[in-house]
Amino acid sequence: MADEEEQGDVVRAGLSETEMRENAIRLAFGGDEARFEAFREAIRAVVPPETAVVLRGSAVTGTRWEDGAPFDADGPGTSDLDLTFVGSEVLVLFDPETAFYVPGIHTKPLTDGQLDIAPVLVPLRATLSRLAGRPVNIQATRDFWMLLREFFQRQPYLTLVGRLADETKEEAKGGSLAGEGAS
Repeated sequence: MADEEEQGDVVRAGLSETEMRENAIRLAFGGDEARFEAFREAIRAVVPPETAVVLRGSAVTGTRWEDGAPFDADGPGTSDLDLTFVGSEVLVLFDPETAFYVPGIHTKPLTDGQLDIAPVLVPLRATLSRLAGRPVNIQATRDFWMLLREFFQRQPYLTLVGRLADETKEEAKGGSLAGEGAS
């Protein structure tokens, strides 16, 4: 992984961006890079320009966090995709009364059982689920919350669209979030 870092491949919670991308394409999209890119384009077409969108969970790590079971352990298409919209501007799309774990900071996921928490995102979720051939759950969070999850909970994420605010600041300084002080 040191070679990847030297070539500019960002490492998040122990996985390089290249590893996570390859895992996502292989596991969640059956190795079909064109379908993966169509998925990304569908997201890019509707999210505000200041919003980053990341893929988390077993689609990027290959295993479920809860029990270590492999992606799609219960059969093809059984694992869902965990998509997170990152940035303050998307939080307004979620119901302020029912959608938040942490008010104004981190939402519950938009799932089949909770379509009422962000009705405006239901058509996008349906499109993404069709493209992926599996359920896609959508959450929203602020930049700092996403970065806390990475550094303190060791939860990697693959950036699909945009950049998190702290990533942009680090690039401007010429640094790397994962490379500095990491072993």
